[in-house]
Amino acid sequence: MRIKHYLLATALLATTQFLPAQTPLKVFATRAAEKAIFDEVEALGTLRANESIDLTSTVTEYVTAINFDDNQRVKKGRVLLEMDAAEEEAELAEVVSLLEESQRQVERLKPLVERGAASESAIDEQRREVASAKARAQAIQSRISKRRIIAPFDGVVGLRNLSVGALMQPGTLITTLDDDSVMKLDFSVPSVFLSTLKPGLQIESRARAYPERLFEGTIASVDSRIDPVTRAVLARALIDNTNQSLKPGMLMRVTLRKNPRESIVLPEAALVSQGDRAFVYRVLASEGAQKVERRAVTLGVRRKGEAEILDGIEVGDWIVTDGTMKLRPGAPVEVIAEEYGQETLSEKLGQSNPKL
Repeated sequence: MRIKHYLLATALLATTQFLPAQTPLKVFATRAAEKAIFDEVEALGTLRANESIDLTSTVTEYVTAINFDDNQRVKKGRVLLEMDAAEEEAELAEVVSLLEESQRQVERLKPLVERGAASESAIDEQRREVASAKARAQAIQSRISKRRIIAPFDGVVGLRNLSVGALMQPGTLITTLDDDSVMKLDFSVPSVFLSTLKPGLQIESRARAYPERLFEGTIASVDSRIDPVTRAVLARALIDNTNQSLKPGMLMRVTLRKNPRESIVLPEAALVSQGDRAFVYRVLASEGAQKVERRAVTLGVRRKGEAEILDGIEVGDWIVTDGTMKLRPGAPVEVIAEEYGQETLSEKLGQSNPKL
């Protein structure tokens, strides 16, 4: 029996000496390198115009002229609406006439008072008449100005809500006026990120109306109070809106960048997960051959298509990115292309074999 086992073992050993060597697996790899990375904090916010008002009337009067159209851009000081002021203008003309007459009386009395032909009380009485007429004229002028609606700043008006001939009532909405050259984005952030919210911090935001566009801005101010119910703090960012694409009231998704740093970042395809642990295959070059070893890594922040590596590999290591499912520790491989992250498959296959 022993002789039989010996002969069988000898035959198997002789057979394995003539077996072909294991064919290296063709893989893609990337060189571990540091890149800028940061933690992201997401929030939802609402846009507001830099300046925004509802234009209303404070008097009851008929509208005589409307000098704007829907969504028209207007300059500061432009008269947008006029109301009937004929009665006030007549009163003003009367007061101006009395004022001029009182001023003439003052001028006539001056030389008489100097010669002693008139008393000081007489000229003082006329001067009081002048002052009284001026005050009445200012009051009437103020009433006239309330019948003219003027744009207080540059901006765009909203929809016109009345017509010529309408009877205005106090509080009646005429239209809206928004200065949308710069938009204010107000959003709430959990108070645990309070140390991150500093004026000047860059933000990125997107709107569902423009899914392909990215709007950048900076934090301008942070509220002085934290909401005791939600434990969140309100922050305000400013976004340039020169092209007027953003509108007040839009919902925006905000992304804050905190803790910027340099760290090793690998494609997620390079990771091999087993339970709660993560591994990568590192390519080793020895005597003209390439083999892989499995290395446990510590993960940091994970972003779309990328993962931060805190520990387990070094800068410059070659890490397999495509073909990991077929690999085992110690398996021979052949790196046929270096992956940078933006190449197409045809561009990768067109490379010459990179040197480790």
